[in-house]
Amino acid sequence: MFAGIRGFTSLHRTPQADLKLGTVLAFVAGAANAGGFLAVGQYTSHMTGILSSVADNAVLGHFALALGGLGAVLAFLLGAMTTAWMVNWGLRHQLRSAYGLPLLLEAALLLVFGLFGAAIGLMTAVFLPLTVVLLCFIMGLQNAVITKISRAVIRTTHITGLLTDLGIELGKLLYVNRHPDQKPVRANRDRLRVHGQLIVSFFVGGLAGALGFKYAGYISTVPLAALLLLLVMRPALEDLKR
Repeated sequence: MFAGIRGFTSLHRTPQADLKLGTVLAFVAGAANAGGFLAVGQYTSHMTGILSSVADNAVLGHFALALGGLGAVLAFLLGAMTTAWMVNWGLRHQLRSAYGLPLLLEAALLLVFGLFGAAIGLMTAVFLPLTVVLLCFIMGLQNAVITKISRAVIRTTHITGLLTDLGIELGKLLYVNRHPDQKPVRANRDRLRVHGQLIVSFFVGGLAGALGFKYAGYISTVPLAALLLLLVMRPALEDLKR
């Protein structure tokens, strides 16, 4: 599978390579999101819910919570911005690993979370808000990678949008064309497969992340970091040789 994903660092990518990469990243996002919820009690990829909570808490006078939510949204935004900076810098320097640079950073941050996350239990008041910000940054970083690679065709954390698109295509698929003289409604079966595959991958990743955190704790994110490193290692080593 990783041989097929290797092309994600190239300027000449194929939709199949993008989908393979998106599937792996959706799994990682689902695992980090579900495991992160068990760690901090919050889904860190759900910016719609977090931004809504900022409005609710502001109206209710819970300004500390509102500021915390705003920090999470800004961290997600900064993650996406960081991806743009790193990718464009890599492309300017003609690096084969240009699109892999944000994944290297994500792997390093997941290692930090996995190896030092136990400190949250010792100093919750200090480390819990920082952990939420860290996970939101990771989600923004990763979602921007595959969005930029696939030209916004594939997303790995925005499941609401994927479900919406899946519902639209299913509606077309089940539509009964009663008038042969009119242009028939046809579903895009490729989109159906892409959206369905990404949703399933995110869900399976969520199961893996929740089970891993339940039985192994924070260290369960280390295999996720290793998976990302496997994606990036070959082109990164080629760049180092050059």
